[in-house]
Amino acid sequence: MGTLTEQQQKVSTLLKKAPLIISGPCSAETEEQVMQTAIRLAATGKVDIMRAGIWKPRTRPGSFEGIGTKGLPWMQQAKKETGLPIAVEVATAKQVEDALHFDVDVLWVGARTTVNPFSVQEIADALRGVKVPVLIKNPLNPDLELWVGGMERIAKAGIEDLGLIHRGFSSYGNTDFRNAPMWHLAIEMKRRYPGIPMINDPSHICGRRDILQEVAQQAMDLDFDGLIIESHIDPDNAWSDAKQQITPEVLKEMLEAIRWRKEDNNSEDFHSALEKFRQQINQLDDELLQVLSSRMKVAQKIGEYKKNNDITILQTSRWTEILERAIAKGEKLGLTDEFVTKYMDAVHMESINHQNKVMNS
Repeated sequence: MGTLTEQQQKVSTLLKKAPLIISGPCSAETEEQVMQTAIRLAATGKVDIMRAGIWKPRTRPGSFEGIGTKGLPWMQQAKKETGLPIAVEVATAKQVEDALHFDVDVLWVGARTTVNPFSVQEIADALRGVKVPVLIKNPLNPDLELWVGGMERIAKAGIEDLGLIHRGFSSYGNTDFRNAPMWHLAIEMKRRYPGIPMINDPSHICGRRDILQEVAQQAMDLDFDGLIIESHIDPDNAWSDAKQQITPEVLKEMLEAIRWRKEDNNSEDFHSALEKFRQQINQLDDELLQVLSSRMKVAQKIGEYKKNNDITILQTSRWTEILERAIAKGEKLGLTDEFVTKYMDAVHMESINHQNKVMNS
């Protein structure tokens, strides 16, 4: 595959920086807009890579679907003028070819593409023999294996500089976010692949600018490796996703307000104190598991009683009573309704599984 060019080496090194900040407009609209955004982003001194949507896969027809290939020379010129490396989303082999022709430094695979293994494979095939970093966004739906599969397909094409982008997941009825964060899925990916950078995309999680900083801070507190945030010189008049974009100047203020934490502390006193707390957690976890085991043994006895009396496993009124009682008790103990509900749902399903084995044995 040959050796890296000076620019490729620069970008490869840059991607190992933490925190890595990627920013730029949702869509490239005009040559002036792209250039002015690049100049103002460079002036912040906070941005490492400029992004812009060239091709925009939209949920419904009729929306602005990107300026297309003619926007790539604008990005190329913006890089030349400011020194900022550039990144774009690709969804087809032709888009990969066009992006590389105009010296795009970083490619990313969007959520609508990650969800389709055939599309990811087409991109992977187009990347064989190429040295370019590729970031993979999580799929629209909360399916961790699709995310893993997308990364594996790109890796098998010989791409060595890989990264993941957490942009939240589609959730019917979700009102707080445009895409529910489902942090536990991103955390699980970080656990499985600790050497792969995980970048948070608060713009697509939030869908509105007023909570961007809150989500960005949470990502940093969870030890994410960077942020990709949409910025525009005139956000309210943006051709796509106007509500979630901010100006480069507001971006700078937001980044300066974030508290950047570190993963570790070399102090012996810190580690000694932390270890004591961790031992307490381990002990409490052991006790919780013992209690849960005892609960399931009682559930089995209930299953035997129901079996002998031809009673169904699910007793809706009883389950409602248990859940309401747990939520009320949890509130007094400082536990959120959401946590108690999810916890009790899991306990309830395990109890049903135990009873089901008894009923059908």
